[in-house]
Amino acid sequence: MAKTPRVDQQQPAVRFGTSGWRGVLGEDFHLPGARAVARALADWAGAPASAPRILVARDTRFQGERLAEEAAAVLAAAGARPLLCAGVTPTPVAATTVRRRRLAAGIVFTASHNRAAYQGLKVVAPWGGIAPPPITDRLAAEANRLLTRGGVPIPGNPPSSRKGAAPEAAYLRALFARLDRSALAAARPAIVYDAMHGAGASVAQQAFRNLGVRLHCLRSAPDPTFGGSAPEPSASTLGALTERLSRARGLWLGIATDGDADRFAAVDVGGELLGEADALALLVDHMVRTGRARRGLAISIATGSLPEQVARAHGLPVQRLPIGFKHLTQALVEGSADLAGEEAGGFAWAPLARDKDGILAGCLMAELVAQSRAPLGARLAELRAVHGSAVWGRSGLASGPAQQRRLERLGVAPPARFDGQRVVEADSQDGLRLDLAGGGFVLWRGSGTEPVIRVYAEAPHRAGLRRRLRAGLSALSD
Repeated sequence: MAKTPRVDQQQPAVRFGTSGWRGVLGEDFHLPGARAVARALADWAGAPASAPRILVARDTRFQGERLAEEAAAVLAAAGARPLLCAGVTPTPVAATTVRRRRLAAGIVFTASHNRAAYQGLKVVAPWGGIAPPPITDRLAAEANRLLTRGGVPIPGNPPSSRKGAAPEAAYLRALFARLDRSALAAARPAIVYDAMHGAGASVAQQAFRNLGVRLHCLRSAPDPTFGGSAPEPSASTLGALTERLSRARGLWLGIATDGDADRFAAVDVGGELLGEADALALLVDHMVRTGRARRGLAISIATGSLPEQVARAHGLPVQRLPIGFKHLTQALVEGSADLAGEEAGGFAWAPLARDKDGILAGCLMAELVAQSRAPLGARLAELRAVHGSAVWGRSGLASGPAQQRRLERLGVAPPARFDGQRVVEADSQDGLRLDLAGGGFVLWRGSGTEPVIRVYAEAPHRAGLRRRLRAGLSALSD
């Protein structure tokens, strides 16, 4: 018999941010809310009338298995047909499966790169991208209505016929069909892959091994604590990977993916962690040179300038869009771009992925090294010689009423000069971005996930970047 859980009326509401709903497990994110979202998703997808097929997946986090099983049970009870993935599934695999199999939707339990205390969920739309606000706003409203009425009953386990969906094999077949496997097999680059104890471990390792590279793995065992650090590929978390590459010479490459494997980072021989814009620029250049990008590039407004410069030099149109990969996904779906990338290590190529895919990005980086028969730094040096080098960074300030008012004033009356440079363009589609005559930019934007105003900046050198970030913060606190 179904059980109706008691629901604390003070329990935090379901709120979708930049990429899904997430928060500290048991506090901002909770099981009653997850069940309510699952029921709302079934209703949105047309259950019970159309018996929609909905994928259910999870990463390696605490309570992931329980969340996925309860969501599948709720979907089945509502008249949907849940496809419950067996074991851990990377978000990119789930997203491409929804699109390839023409499912009504998908729900992935993950908090991506956040620390272990967090849990969350992402809703995948039928076109294979994270659901945009028109969908998530409706889901949140319905889920919160259900919670105020006492929550969603917990049915028994979903029917066994709905368990055991294994989408990894089809994902890998599609990936292999689009890669230059002969170049990889001939060059046999050495790849050090850091899974960060996340969901990408199994699929990425299968991909690299089947491509014929010499594979070395770090932190490949699933661990809901992520070894004590957040599964975010950054300088502070990739010490072992950069150390391993610091001793390497020749055709070596380091790749890391975050907790659900939608983001990536690349490390070159010598242990240099590539900046997100540099890594994206290399991928853009590689995809155009190999004839796999013709329509255009979509990038977030906070992304560094090198990818845009490389794309335009190849004659590729470029769109700057608001932060949040769902906006870039829309350009891929509409066909105005076939490549997309962002400031946080996200990359997608439309034939295979309409949302960010760290496994795809890592394999393409390996292909680049194999085809060029040189480390990443060699090609990056060529790009910098043509387009110049720049340094990108971000900072943040706690957002109160005074800071919000200053941000609003900046948007209404952008300054004509900043950091001693003339402002050549002001873009207010998402916060305020100022492009500067001497190169680089500054961007102020309220965070979509926490009460913080972010300041992003790019400058020709590190000293200039530090100065620019300080000036950006000062503009909010004077």
